[in-house]
Amino acid sequence: MQISTIDLIVFLSFTLGTVLFGSSFVRKNKNADDYTKGSGTMPGIVVGMSIFATYVSSISFLGLPGNAFLGNWNSLVFSFSIPLAAIIAAKYFVPFYRSISSASAYSFLEERFGYWARAYAAVCYLLTQVARIGSVLFLMALPLHSMLGLSVPVIIVVSALAVIIYSVLGGIKAVIWTDAIQGTILIAGAIMCVIVLLLSMPEGPAQLFDIAIANNKFSLGSFGFELNNSTFWVMLLYGTFINLQNFGIDQNYVQRFKSAKDLKSARFSALFGGMLYLPVSALFFFIGTGLFAFYTANAHLLPTDMPADKVFPYFIIHELPIGFTGLLIAAVFAAGMSTVSTSINSSATVVLTDFLRRKSKPESAVSDMKSLYLISLILGVLGMFVALAMMSVKSALDAWWSLAGIFSGGMLGLFLMGYLSRAPKSIHAMLAVGVGLVLIAWLSFSGQSIFHTYLTIVFGTLSIVIVGFVLSFIFVKKNAK
Repeated sequence: MQISTIDLIVFLSFTLGTVLFGSSFVRKNKNADDYTKGSGTMPGIVVGMSIFATYVSSISFLGLPGNAFLGNWNSLVFSFSIPLAAIIAAKYFVPFYRSISSASAYSFLEERFGYWARAYAAVCYLLTQVARIGSVLFLMALPLHSMLGLSVPVIIVVSALAVIIYSVLGGIKAVIWTDAIQGTILIAGAIMCVIVLLLSMPEGPAQLFDIAIANNKFSLGSFGFELNNSTFWVMLLYGTFINLQNFGIDQNYVQRFKSAKDLKSARFSALFGGMLYLPVSALFFFIGTGLFAFYTANAHLLPTDMPADKVFPYFIIHELPIGFTGLLIAAVFAAGMSTVSTSINSSATVVLTDFLRRKSKPESAVSDMKSLYLISLILGVLGMFVALAMMSVKSALDAWWSLAGIFSGGMLGLFLMGYLSRAPKSIHAMLAVGVGLVLIAWLSFSGQSIFHTYLTIVFGTLSIVIVGFVLSFIFVKKNAK
């Protein structure tokens, strides 16, 4: 599959423009506060669009349509919990984090349970983000390889360097503003695909719905209560805990809450970013369903051995008008760039605030900036090598989910335990996290078939909170005697 010269120019212009625009913010970063929090001057709607763009990676842009093409809308149930998480974040988490002076989401854990808790959460976060950078870069390279004809390693290296340049130089302001632009491109591209699909049906737009309904493509999954399948309820429960973790303890989001110019703007950004994802994710699922209907009605247009996750890239190359193809490729690239740039900046912030400058030592602005530049560069390069290593992994997406589940294990439970009550002490939290990690390891590696893997974060989080509260209650009762 090769694209036209016009489409290539559109794609390259967007990519080069993003790098130059993001890099231009280097002059506005005078100190670490500028680099990590934008000095708290960012408009709420821009921050909100950045939150949305952070959520939508190239995995979502291509994976969700592929998922809907192959199956139904069961995975969309995950998105139903995002508005609830956004509302809770706006009401409770946003003012809580804005009341803390540190740019880190994990300084609170040190105040509650000691430095071990802060270091544990920070290390888990860093491992998760490096794995995330590698996964997104690799998964972004696969469709671009098909669409551009370049080798996967070349695409990984070039795209990684492009993101690293503006992420390192521009800091959080560059990340947020480029995210906002990239998020707009994403939405425009998705809407354009929906329109093209509807207008391309041989018997008109109604045919798309007729074929989809006849094949049960709009189903949200089983409403049964079995726990070893991805039923509606399992997906909803999984999404609730994942999204509470994202909005409640993820440095990517907390940093944005702090970058907004005031509390009202920060709350708006959480609500706007969270609420926007639901309808846009529905658009991605509709695209997948539309692709199924289109190629059912035009079976001769699709190769018989085409994998589900490559159908959308194939459609982009062969069915979209010249110029629009370049825009869609740019949208795929934008989805990956926004995710990677966010991970690089937030991870550098964690290294600086949770390890190098934990005690707020009176270091110079120049020293802090040099540290942030170097850390960002190292993390970006490390993520690039992880992406190259994933070329030998059987399923990069499965590898990402496994790594994310392991590395983020216990973070939400630890945060909720400390946030909800003052009763649990450090020793209670430490023992509870130990129990939670043992349970997470059993769910992940034992090969058990009792519970679906999506429930790992649910049971891991609940076990930590429950064990922590039970231990604190027992010790209080003993001390009272």
